[in-house]
Amino acid sequence: MKTKDARRSPVWLLSTWGASRLVLLLFVLRVLVFPGPDVTSDVSVIYRGWYDVLGTGTFPLNDVTWQYPPAAALAILSPALLPFLTYPTAFFVLVCVTDAAVLALLWHAGRGAGRSPRGAWVWVVGVPLLGPTVYARYDAMVTAVAVAALLAAARHPRVAGGLAALGALLKVWPALVLLGMRGRAPWVAAVLSGAGLAALFAVSMPGGFAFLTFQRERGIEVESLGSLVFHVARHFGWEGGVLLNYGSMEFLGPHVGTVGTVSLGLSAVAFGWLLLWRLAAARRPVAARFAAHTAADAAFVAVLMFTVTSRVISPQYLVWLIGLGAVCWCFRASRMRVPVTLVLVASLVTVLEFPLLFGDVVTSTPLGIALLAVRNGLLVAASVVGARVLWRDTVRRRGTPAGAGEPEPLSRAASADTPASAP
Repeated sequence: MKTKDARRSPVWLLSTWGASRLVLLLFVLRVLVFPGPDVTSDVSVIYRGWYDVLGTGTFPLNDVTWQYPPAAALAILSPALLPFLTYPTAFFVLVCVTDAAVLALLWHAGRGAGRSPRGAWVWVVGVPLLGPTVYARYDAMVTAVAVAALLAAARHPRVAGGLAALGALLKVWPALVLLGMRGRAPWVAAVLSGAGLAALFAVSMPGGFAFLTFQRERGIEVESLGSLVFHVARHFGWEGGVLLNYGSMEFLGPHVGTVGTVSLGLSAVAFGWLLLWRLAAARRPVAARFAAHTAADAAFVAVLMFTVTSRVISPQYLVWLIGLGAVCWCFRASRMRVPVTLVLVASLVTVLEFPLLFGDVVTSTPLGIALLAVRNGLLVAASVVGARVLWRDTVRRRGTPAGAGEPEPLSRAASADTPASAP
């Protein structure tokens, strides 16, 4: 029976993936119309414009909406691989191919002792919860690199470090996947690879790091946690407003700078907690510090904390969390079941606030405020629960003093986390 179920599982998995992705493609290709604003305009207008500029050998230095590290040019230029298709169609197809590659990685990683196919199911089910937006941004490509880095960490730490560096040069946040990796090898590889790639871009294309100065005048994006202050304040006479700024709808006006500073402060607190966790976990014996699932759990919590405290929480950011959460669920020993479930529920609420009812969000109607409060509340809850679980799992187990070893049980757990074949 187990053999029959094992054979049947990939069939259901692939069938669900194929059906859901076909629907997503039909939406982004405008064969079917998804309610709300057109989410594909970023590809057909903004990305296409960047593609033309990048093709001249420079970055879009005169466009403040270009806020990405230099390797993002690779994602924007990637439709050139399919010259027989229009730019938008080629981009959507490549995102779909990337989606399939992530599924293949997760399915392979879920096989073996101590592993689970549930990680692949998290990806298959979680991605379409965000609607067509997920295929109309390049975040799935970045997530694929981060997922590959985490899955390579146990057997190929240098490869993992190199992939983390590439991911960081695509969209910064994948650097956080290094946080829970064991040993120096991935960190050294990341530094060397990142420096080499950065130097290559600096020499070959001018302006690769101009994005670092493009966000100084950002407001508070209308979907962020801090935006709830202004959504409510608008009903009590706040004099600011919502404008298209840096490519997104943002609050601009009195006290926006203060809330932005608070957001940065919260991000600093999150960074401090993560640093404290890393140092505290390092006090434990090697077998207890970082099991195979710890890298995924730590990366998930870190990215979740920085997402929640950011001045911007765009819908595509949840693709990152779904991908990292899927890696967590590839390990039976992972303690991130509840936080990942909360993220999946938050993803379902996200598609309601964007694009379905984005007009209510922008105009701060009670419905729009309620949707944001629920979505952001779920993400905050996931952050708190995830941080608490990560600390207890790696720093202080129940009934075990910090620094005390538990060699036999932990050795068995580590062994269970290690697959029969490398992911």
